[in-house]
Amino acid sequence: MTLNSKTSIWIGYALSALVVLFMVFDGAIKLVPIAAVTETSAALGLPASIGFARGLGFLGLVCTALYAYPRTSVLGAVLLTGYYGATVLTHLRAGSPIFGHMLFGVYLGILAWGGLYLRDERLRALFPFRRD
Repeated sequence: MTLNSKTSIWIGYALSALVVLFMVFDGAIKLVPIAAVTETSAALGLPASIGFARGLGFLGLVCTALYAYPRTSVLGAVLLTGYYGATVLTHLRAGSPIFGHMLFGVYLGILAWGGLYLRDERLRALFPFRRD
């Protein structure tokens, strides 16, 4: 299977869809916000206010929308990478378990960039993998 095959492109869309679905869920529970969101924010040392939760939810949804739209997908991936980096730092500072919580943002970033790489020919041209 080459990276230009229809199979790899569809795998890229599937990986990207996983990221988008998770981020839409994450943004939605922060916009409401449910009690678990404000409780978790407080446990992580962040403000436990509804306004803060809604701000994070809105920010995540905007970054996700940019990622989902093909013309702005690279910008969206860059912004999501920053968002995920902040989650990693927050969990590191709070002393969260490394593989379950702290690295979850890294996992999402890998899925986001991997999906984008497989579905976007311009990105593959910018960062080619070569076999010698």
